[in-house]
Amino acid sequence: MPALAVAEALRADGHRVTFVGGERAEAELVPAAGFELRPISVRGLSRTNPFAAAGAGALAARATAAAARILRAERADAVLGGGGYVAGPVGLAAVGRRIPLVLAEADSHLGIANRMLAPFARRVCLAFPLGGRDGGRYLVTGRPVPPPATDLDAARARFGLGEDDRCVLVFGGSLGALSINEASVEAFADAPYRVLHAAGRRDYEALRSRVPGDHYALEPYLDRFGEALLAADLAVARAGGSVFEIAAHGTPAILVPYPHATAEHQTGNARWMERAGAAIVVADADLTAERLRREVDALLGDPGRLAAMAAASRALARADAAAAIAREVVAAAGVSAP
Repeated sequence: MPALAVAEALRADGHRVTFVGGERAEAELVPAAGFELRPISVRGLSRTNPFAAAGAGALAARATAAAARILRAERADAVLGGGGYVAGPVGLAAVGRRIPLVLAEADSHLGIANRMLAPFARRVCLAFPLGGRDGGRYLVTGRPVPPPATDLDAARARFGLGEDDRCVLVFGGSLGALSINEASVEAFADAPYRVLHAAGRRDYEALRSRVPGDHYALEPYLDRFGEALLAADLAVARAGGSVFEIAAHGTPAILVPYPHATAEHQTGNARWMERAGAAIVVADADLTAERLRREVDALLGDPGRLAAMAAASRALARADAAAAIAREVVAAAGVSAP
């Protein structure tokens, strides 16, 4: 999603963008956004199974060669690496072909691919300030997100929310977050407010028979997700890259970081919002239906505090992140808009 936001900014300025990706979310999202996707076969390196790691390494070598052929065919002027294991071979191919490389790190730590490629990059664009990552090579841009929804009346009408309805938005990523899903269905069974719950495709079928009433809307996925953030009075969520979308919409949040995230980056993301006064953080191990209901009821019962959290959230937003990274890519390429 951050790469798509940058691609949209580049396309808006007249530049041609081609994606190189694997078979995960990009296989659906990139073509749907109107961009060409050139696939390569690659998988993440196992940190526990040496045989699987060796197989992944051999696959990465072949993927690097395939990426080099794609870059040659596309006559690429610059390459933007968005992190993740797919970006590793493409970045290495760019270095090998002496094509300017720009990196974007969307989390509160540098992933393996970005750590490996950073010494060769013209610029490393960071979502957060990172200790030891300063100097001319590094630039804090924030995490690129799609343009936020702005029509509050239309957003609330889409979800059938009346003028006096309060709404809690629950989500946990495309697959969902099992602990949040389970706690929410129980916590809000008799809630006096509306609940909009994007449960993820993995857990949706198991949860749908447990939806407690008409006040509770359970969906596997919500498109035009910004409208849901804009319509909601409060969000309950994990603390991945979505924290920047939450901030872009000024939505107060209760964040439950995924406890097994690499380098505990979700905890870092959540604490960043908490320090600013934009969120309350609840550890996954401490999340119960009773705790969740208590936290939500307390916030919805305190409009002044909600308003202060919303203002703090908006103050964290970096609306220019996609444009800033796009400028770095164009500068690295040494080209101007057609």
